[in-house]
Amino acid sequence: MLFNPSTETFHHLDAPSRDIMKKTIGFFEDRGKAQLKKADHERTFYEDFIAFQGEHGIFAQLLTPKAQGDGTTRWDTHRNCAFNEILAFYGLAYWYTWQVSILGLGPLWMTDNATMKQRAAQALRDGGVFGFGLSERDHGADIYSTSTRLYPQDAGGYLAQGSKYYIGNANRAAWISTFGKLGDTDEYCFFAVDSQRRHYECVKNICNSQNYVGEYRLDDYPVADDEVLATGREAWDMALNTVNVGKFNLGWASIGLCSHAFYEAISHAHHRHLFGSAVTDFPHIQQLFVDAYARLTAMRLFAQRASDYVRAASPSDRRYLLYTPMVKMKVTTQGEQVMDLLWDVIAARGFEKDLVFEMVVRDIRALPKLEGTVHVNMALVIKFMKNFFFSPGDFPEIPRMMRPDDDDFLWRQGPTKGLSKIQFHGYRRTYRSVDLPNVRRFRRQVLIFEGLLFSARPSKEQAADFDFLLILGELFTLVAYGQLILENAKLSAVDDDLVDQIFDTMVRDFSRFALQLYCKPAATRTQRLLAKQMIRRPVADDARRERVWQQVLALDGAYSMKP
Repeated sequence: MLFNPSTETFHHLDAPSRDIMKKTIGFFEDRGKAQLKKADHERTFYEDFIAFQGEHGIFAQLLTPKAQGDGTTRWDTHRNCAFNEILAFYGLAYWYTWQVSILGLGPLWMTDNATMKQRAAQALRDGGVFGFGLSERDHGADIYSTSTRLYPQDAGGYLAQGSKYYIGNANRAAWISTFGKLGDTDEYCFFAVDSQRRHYECVKNICNSQNYVGEYRLDDYPVADDEVLATGREAWDMALNTVNVGKFNLGWASIGLCSHAFYEAISHAHHRHLFGSAVTDFPHIQQLFVDAYARLTAMRLFAQRASDYVRAASPSDRRYLLYTPMVKMKVTTQGEQVMDLLWDVIAARGFEKDLVFEMVVRDIRALPKLEGTVHVNMALVIKFMKNFFFSPGDFPEIPRMMRPDDDDFLWRQGPTKGLSKIQFHGYRRTYRSVDLPNVRRFRRQVLIFEGLLFSARPSKEQAADFDFLLILGELFTLVAYGQLILENAKLSAVDDDLVDQIFDTMVRDFSRFALQLYCKPAATRTQRLLAKQMIRRPVADDARRERVWQQVLALDGAYSMKP
């Protein structure tokens, strides 16, 4: 269930895509772990990786929509997920330059400006990377308050004034899609900036890392008419729709990071002896590994299935708008839990400089905090809760979307309003289709939660208390998370033992959040009574847990990066 560079065949991809993935793996494996860690410790900018992808046209192949390409390119979310996982497996820095390029390209592919689309496509063919100039030092990602201004000039064109902060690839991006406001009307706007021109000042790398996360300043920077991407409501929607595309990748980064750390952890623990026994002989160590494996498998199953809904999206099916923030929010926070479990196993060795593990435990914390915090994404997710439970829609069943097609809907998502009207397929059918002890127990917890939302719904005062709503959002998120895990487990023929072990963790998580709801001072008596009923123990099965443990133990020695 985990990505393994040594054995992965990418049989689900077409031949050119397989070649890209294998070349990329070869690039990192040929360098070896020592060189990978040396670059990380010395914070060496990843110029060699950027040159490698440019030489082989990798970003150009993967990130150029068919309409802007040469007949060999497409934007294919399914294969992009595979590439996400590979880059993160070898280090967040390499994933980061790819992720930031995706964000920067969003407005360039969404614009009606044909000239800038042609320039972006050419820059990709030339091996370029891109940037996304949204955040500012004083306002963060509060785009309502953006201070950057674009002033129209009597002779035509514009002059840009302002600065952007926390901007990846700010040192060498071919184009940076920059958000601001028109100086004369205060309307929102997006325009393209060339980081190598005069009047563009790359101030500094604001992070102490291998990544280049910069601040840049525009001082009377000239912007031609054909470098303006959008104005008004279109620019606003462009910003949010770009984030819809980009934040999905963060969950895949967590999956890649955790997978590499998992291989190191199991191989270390199984070959280390304490008190005359292998570390993996201790029951509590086995439980830590089983939990970590179940959670990591669940992360991958959910993110894979969410990608199907991204690819199937249309103006009449916008379910992806629930699942993309969940991949960003839920999968990344689960990644933190996985690493906490693994670190409890290998303990002090997690600090050793020669392991990839010490990179992962540092970088895994970043992902829940990028592209909007967990709280921001939870606020978005809560908008879908009412229709999810009480107004399901009628949708055809979505298969695994592995076809080599262009996902062109991503560039015409349309207005970002009306989220509370989006409908979802009923969750009950999915849960009823699986007859496993912990799935049944989880289903019972969910039905009680649904009853709480119906008969003891939050009051007006509670609805204004975001601290209270966050707990409801956590419980709701688990329901949608489990639904897509079960869908993909069926499609991927995951064995029942592993599925039931995954839901062992989910019963515990649901109980934990139910207890938090019970303890909230704002909770009413009825809400507390129902929350108490939601607290359940998972169904224990030592034989099942042992069989899953054997799956984990089989990963000992399955992968090791060469020195």
